[in-house]
Amino acid sequence: MRIGRIGYINCAPVYGAIDRGIVTLPQDGQLVTGTPAELNDLLVAGELDVSVISAIEYARHARELLLLPDLAISCDGPVRSVALFSRRTVGQLDGRTVLLSASSRTSVALLELLCRDVWHITPKFAEARAEAQDLATLGALPHEAVLVIGDPALKLAAAGTYAHRYDLGEEWKRWTGKPFVFAVWAARRSARGSDIASAHDSLLASRAWGLGHLADLASAAAISCDVPRETCLEYLSGLDYAFTDTHRAALSDFLRRAGVPQFQQVA
Repeated sequence: MRIGRIGYINCAPVYGAIDRGIVTLPQDGQLVTGTPAELNDLLVAGELDVSVISAIEYARHARELLLLPDLAISCDGPVRSVALFSRRTVGQLDGRTVLLSASSRTSVALLELLCRDVWHITPKFAEARAEAQDLATLGALPHEAVLVIGDPALKLAAAGTYAHRYDLGEEWKRWTGKPFVFAVWAARRSARGSDIASAHDSLLASRAWGLGHLADLASAAAISCDVPRETCLEYLSGLDYAFTDTHRAALSDFLRRAGVPQFQQVA
């Protein structure tokens, strides 16, 4: 069984115990690491059996995928790792070039919603060929603002390169008063039910360990992504890895605003 994981520290609380051998995967289980967009494509193509997946991509492919209960990545306010970094205020970005990372489709959809319905601007969106990890290459491309996700967003915030930073989780909370679900875990409906259940149990057990050891995970994360430990701990402590009825309702609201057809919304 092939199980996908994002290569950012936001997944450490879910996979940390598995990495340390404290929790074992199902027999023949194999972890596959990638960006959110890469994992989305692999799961939809049937090259993964279980994976974390961008929330909007799960909804678009819900007929082929089975949502795993009580497991997601969300925030209820600032997320810290999904932000628009800008040389101008958002009100001055109308008609200006905004670079979009190809790494996260949910974050791109959220930014497009905020531009349209909250900030009332129409930037010129351009997909950056450079991955978010390559901050130097991104910075050299012509732009007035750039959407950066994951560990690179934490590093860019610490660097203070841009005059303005807009945290998309915080902006969504200010707009709707709701949490925002960036990712969920799903399985191929064609996968064997017992294998899915075993993988789900392993992920939940690893998460339980991870949430009890955030300080240890933050110390390891600080080394791997070159961000201060205190920043990593604050970041991980601010994320929510549950998926309750409140999260479900908030995700459905986002999907409705994003124009995802009703029949494809969260089952």
